[in-house]
Amino acid sequence: MIFFAILALVIVVLLSGLPVFTGLGMVGGGLMLASEGRLAGLSEIIFGELNSYLLLAIPMFTLMAHIMVKGRIVDDLFATAHTLVRHLPGGLGIATVIACATFSAVSGSSVATALTIGAVAIPQMLRYGYKPHVAYGVVGGGGTLGILIPPSGPMVLYGVVSDTSIGALYMAGVIPGLLVTAIFSVFCLLQDRFSDQPTQREERASWSEMLQALRRSLWALTLPTFVLVGMYAGVFTATEAAAVGAMAALVVAVLVYRSFGLKELWQAALDSARTTAMLMLILAAAGVFGHVLTTLRIPQEITALITGLGVGVIGFLTALMGLIFILGMFLETIAIIMITTPVVLPVMQQMQIDPVWYGILLVINLELALITPPVGMNLFTIKAITQAPISQIVRGVVPYAVLLVLSLGLVMAFPDIALWLPRTMAE
Repeated sequence: MIFFAILALVIVVLLSGLPVFTGLGMVGGGLMLASEGRLAGLSEIIFGELNSYLLLAIPMFTLMAHIMVKGRIVDDLFATAHTLVRHLPGGLGIATVIACATFSAVSGSSVATALTIGAVAIPQMLRYGYKPHVAYGVVGGGGTLGILIPPSGPMVLYGVVSDTSIGALYMAGVIPGLLVTAIFSVFCLLQDRFSDQPTQREERASWSEMLQALRRSLWALTLPTFVLVGMYAGVFTATEAAAVGAMAALVVAVLVYRSFGLKELWQAALDSARTTAMLMLILAAAGVFGHVLTTLRIPQEITALITGLGVGVIGFLTALMGLIFILGMFLETIAIIMITTPVVLPVMQQMQIDPVWYGILLVINLELALITPPVGMNLFTIKAITQAPISQIVRGVVPYAVLLVLSLGLVMAFPDIALWLPRTMAE
């Protein structure tokens, strides 16, 4: 089939080391020239792809994250989580997972979560007797929460490409994100409880210690909650929420923490602009690629093929998740979204699959892509922190990959895990 030939070509081009936007743009532009004999409509395609109000959420949420990090608003997250659960078996591991989940509600990036929390948590876990591969696994697995718990960059991209409500996607990610956090935490507890070498535990924190710890991280916990509750209640849209969140983070960093000046604002704005520019280039290239797929009628052919096979919704989604899992071993998460979404949307519409439900299944699968070799970004992030052998890191994340597959199966079997909260949102 033509699609699989094109997919193989894209994979080969991206594995050559070219940036995602360059690879997609080259393949899309080349196929457009071959199929239409001209590139005259290229600028209109790119303008149409980028001329979207929803895209404003990307720089605003990115700016909010950079302000909170550079303003040192999130510095106390790990210490607070450790204070609350340090008396439990595997307390440091649980604290790391909770800190990752909380930081995810700030950063929207798995790599940033693994890097920021891992730099603090891994030395602590090793000091308290955790085996190295266990410590690496906790950070690698917990770091994947960065793209599931809102705000999430991949969710915004999927929402734009599929014309799905970003607010609904964000609400849909909350319960699955908490579910995965709970599953990881229980695993950390059981792993330490039944280990032949249990780690060192501390005394239970007093109520005053707990209150002091919560007070230190109050703003880091409050700002993401404020943004999500505002979207849930219908006070503002996802795009407006991003702007409100960025402004609130700036006010807190300047007036409460007093750790944020013009130099930090300039650096946060610059970093946000770089990230946004990269994503916009990828979106532009993906727009050209999607146009070519539509011109070649590939989505229609795949729809007819799936319909002819007579597979049900679960059968189709299982096969699709298997394909995305394989792609995740070789491609970045953004590339997977941009390549697969234009193709599967017509099939989903034909089979009446809720795009919000599919979006959460996709993101959970993309979490797996972050910890599966040979191109798992969280694996290389942990290696950059620790200089540990990649084989040791992979050994540590294997249980978390299995738990993510379990979580994917649960959300697939029980769609309301993802869909209940969006359905209760204020109109």
